[in-house]
Amino acid sequence: MPRKSRQDDQDGTGVEPGDGAADTAVVTERQPARTPPRLLPPFKVLLHNDDVNEFLYVIAAIIKLTSLSQEDAVQRTLEAHETGVSLLLVTHKERAELIQEQFASCNLTVTIEPDTV
Repeated sequence: MPRKSRQDDQDGTGVEPGDGAADTAVVTERQPARTPPRLLPPFKVLLHNDDVNEFLYVIAAIIKLTSLSQEDAVQRTLEAHETGVSLLLVTHKERAELIQEQFASCNLTVTIEPDTV
């Protein structure tokens, strides 16, 4: 097949489609700017005092259902007993709802509310 002259070249590159030279050209594409992930809105998990459950039961439930240490669980239980309510933790809504259900299955009253920082 005879080569075409530069005058016959339509795009001015001197390269004809399919002759292999254009196939090896490196094409750099711009990636769209990534936006950082947004944090989920925080929710407070609040333990309420009751006159039914014993301290050791409440402490054991807190340790079992949260990542709080025994010392922290004791402090939160005493605070709920003395003031009526204690902040257990702050997390995203889905996890807060799960923790609330788990405490309810242990017959303990836990509520959740948005954490307005």
